[in-house]
Amino acid sequence: MFWRGVLGYLPVNIVQGIVGLLTIVTFTRLLTPAQFGDYALGFSVMSLTHTALFTWNEAAMARLWAAEEVKGRAADHAATIYRTWLTLLITLPVAGFVAAVWPMSAGLKLAVLAGLAAVVPRTFVKLVQERQRAAGEVSGAASLDMAQTIGAFAIGAGFAWAGFGGASPLIGLGLAALACLIWRAPAERRLATAGRFEAARLKPHAAFGVPVAMSLILALVLSSTDRFLLAAFLDSEAVGVYHAGYSLANRTLDVVFIWLGAAGGPAMVMALERGGREALAKAAREQVSVMLLLTLPAAVGLALVAAPLSQLMIGEGLAARAAHVTPWIAASGLLAGLTTYYFHQAFTLGRKTVLLLVAMTIPAGANLALNLVLIPRFGLDGALYATLASYALGLAASAALGRRAMPLPIPWLTLAQALGASAIMAFVVTRLPASGGLIELALKAGAGALVYGAVVAVLDAGRLRSRALAMLKARRAEAHA
Repeated sequence: MFWRGVLGYLPVNIVQGIVGLLTIVTFTRLLTPAQFGDYALGFSVMSLTHTALFTWNEAAMARLWAAEEVKGRAADHAATIYRTWLTLLITLPVAGFVAAVWPMSAGLKLAVLAGLAAVVPRTFVKLVQERQRAAGEVSGAASLDMAQTIGAFAIGAGFAWAGFGGASPLIGLGLAALACLIWRAPAERRLATAGRFEAARLKPHAAFGVPVAMSLILALVLSSTDRFLLAAFLDSEAVGVYHAGYSLANRTLDVVFIWLGAAGGPAMVMALERGGREALAKAAREQVSVMLLLTLPAAVGLALVAAPLSQLMIGEGLAARAAHVTPWIAASGLLAGLTTYYFHQAFTLGRKTVLLLVAMTIPAGANLALNLVLIPRFGLDGALYATLASYALGLAASAALGRRAMPLPIPWLTLAQALGASAIMAFVVTRLPASGGLIELALKAGAGALVYGAVVAVLDAGRLRSRALAMLKARRAEAHA
């Protein structure tokens, strides 16, 4: 199931990577640094609202679907989940009223209201995607991802060009999700009406999902606190600079982590439900090995090409300072991705999500404290120091506590091989000339990829070469049969 998901979600990964970079190129040019800061803050409010109100229900859909499907009660599960979603929508007008009366600039207020409006369709589409991924419906989930990604960018760019400022990308997110809602609503309605709402399910759903939601709120606090504090201690332009560099590094890594997580999370649940802990350990080791071999060199590579990448991708008003942010966020993004998409799986697999909440409280609290101390003293650099330290602490806490929920293997040999290959890659890349712009980026990225790939192939790191040859041999045998 894992490799089917990896291949099935590959087009999504490619689309998200391209659109993610185009988003940075486009919006850092169409928006001023202050407007880009408004967008960053509006996006944070949207994400916090979504997570606080709706994520517990989405978590129940994702984790419990496989077990309910085995029992033949998937329709009842869907009916309960979707009826609950409709009930939760009542809370959004209250959030909108608070945002409307809250004292803030007109541009920021429009961005926040646009983000809150986008929550409605985005939460519905998220439920559909969680169900499809859990059920192994790779093509359906992939189609929704690509439609939202491309649509949100195109619509948001149009609104930015028309002068809607920092609200533009959020308007794009909302309208693209609305189109997907209209597309998927009839099929999901048929599924939900085939079952019945069962109030008794809400208690176990909440027991599992609420700690997940609260932990994700803490994750958002961990990733968003620095922006609010930069706005408080400095200004919106500082937020824009920080968010531009942060987006360039984090979005690039996130594409890979989300891709592997979309394939790996459901595969681990299915392995555990059908084959027990032994099957889970095998699936988990395979997945984390692939994750390490892809994301560790990606983070190192981003740090190595931060300057030419920023010159090429980010508007002139933000590029130079954003290049300083990118290497720090590349390191932080690597730690955050490994924590979220691997070590946090232990808590959901073991259904001990209260421990997940504990694991997230530690880095979130540390992040708030460190930002309050370091930003007034070091400015933008203080936020970077606090972010890296907090994510390192979060990974350590999650790895330690996760063993109490569901022990997951750590492939130390594969980690050492990935580190060694990345070090050789870095040695070669740092010896290349710094000519700037596209030429430097292409030269360093190409050389780095070739060197890293060659070392990994020679070492057969994570047995990737052996697996690839075995899959190729099996396909040839099928073709001749």
